[in-house]
Amino acid sequence: MNEAKERLRRIGVGIPDIMIPVDGTDLKKWAVVACDQYTSERDYWESVSAYVGEEPSTLRLIFPECYLEDPDPETRIADINATMQAYIDRNLFRTYKDALFLVHRTTGRGPGRWGLIVTLDLDRYDYAKDSRSLIRATEGTILNRIPPRKAIRKNAPLELPHIMVLISDERRSLIEVLAARRETLPMAYDTQLMKNGGHLTAWVVDRKSELNLVADALERMYDALDPRNPLLFAMGDGNHSFATAKSCWEDIKRTLTDDERERHPARYALVELENIFDPGLEFEPIHRVLFRTKREEFIGAVARHCSSYEIEPVDSVDELVGKINQGECQRFGFCDASGLKLFTLTDPCASIAAGTLQEVIDDLLSEGKTNVDYIHGIDVTCSLGRKDGNIGLLLPDISKNTFFDTIIADNALPRKTFSMGEAHEKRYYMEARKIR
Repeated sequence: MNEAKERLRRIGVGIPDIMIPVDGTDLKKWAVVACDQYTSERDYWESVSAYVGEEPSTLRLIFPECYLEDPDPETRIADINATMQAYIDRNLFRTYKDALFLVHRTTGRGPGRWGLIVTLDLDRYDYAKDSRSLIRATEGTILNRIPPRKAIRKNAPLELPHIMVLISDERRSLIEVLAARRETLPMAYDTQLMKNGGHLTAWVVDRKSELNLVADALERMYDALDPRNPLLFAMGDGNHSFATAKSCWEDIKRTLTDDERERHPARYALVELENIFDPGLEFEPIHRVLFRTKREEFIGAVARHCSSYEIEPVDSVDELVGKINQGECQRFGFCDASGLKLFTLTDPCASIAAGTLQEVIDDLLSEGKTNVDYIHGIDVTCSLGRKDGNIGLLLPDISKNTFFDTIIADNALPRKTFSMGEAHEKRYYMEARKIR
């Protein structure tokens, strides 16, 4: 145990004490979806509250972001902290000491996805765009999103993660090997999730043999990295929550001795690791719609961010989507009131289309020549883009094979480049951990 713990600590990974509700708790009412989902749909969260009633639930331990602009957020935060402490005092939790959890989530489409619950060292994380840290953001971190989250976390006795962190394990040497051994592992829980969330199962990984397997696999990945730019853990979902944990830790560690910093629980944050090559993990591009934008001004901005470009008319959306995902050249789809077009760029300013287009859009925004929205779904993008004065921009699919290389080459991706599934497929809160 101690050997595996020290080996993992060297590469920024901790073996936590994981808390889940005791037997007899209704886990379907306990687990709710990530707080940053359904941010414009209060009806969703009100229906969750009605369903949960007075039963123990993570709903009472989080701050759904649809309520962030409500008056008196301090009262809600105080209630969250008080409920956390009340659940602890009631002995609501069972604690698995020095354990990882292997988790499997099905959502009704695809084979389901596998994950591994660990803690990651916040001292090994830097969300700056030019970061070379072992753990880093994949998209730009918006600093003004941290303070409201920090107000929630700074006095909380517990953390509950909706953070999903990616590893690049093409050999399937870690999570998939544990999954193959799941019949030999103790089960921690097995439950349906509310609101079309699917099914969630977890197994306990706390034996010396499995913990050494985890250390072996992660060490191999770590040792293969370029020491000048070593990216082992890439944020998938929940980067702003992880950045908030980092900010809180920076405040705390200034008050500690060197020895206390080594042992303090707030130095680490609980996350779910997922292999980017898991077939159940779906990456979807997030498209753009420009409003009140002249076609010639958009094309002029494109010309400033590549050495040359070609524009090809396309007859159908299906044909356009197929073509933007073909070939080695950088391509994106375009639609406006005149129809559909394929753009092909030579020597673009970024290694992926999302990066090049963000430079184009930023230019237009700075000149007051556009407004932008980020859209999930091809049909909605095209419907909005075809309206007079608008432009729809379709991005190609995200390549799992080049994702980590792109982060290393371009630093953090532009905001809203990709999504890992739809809202109901995001991580549900289940596990907890003491941070005070």
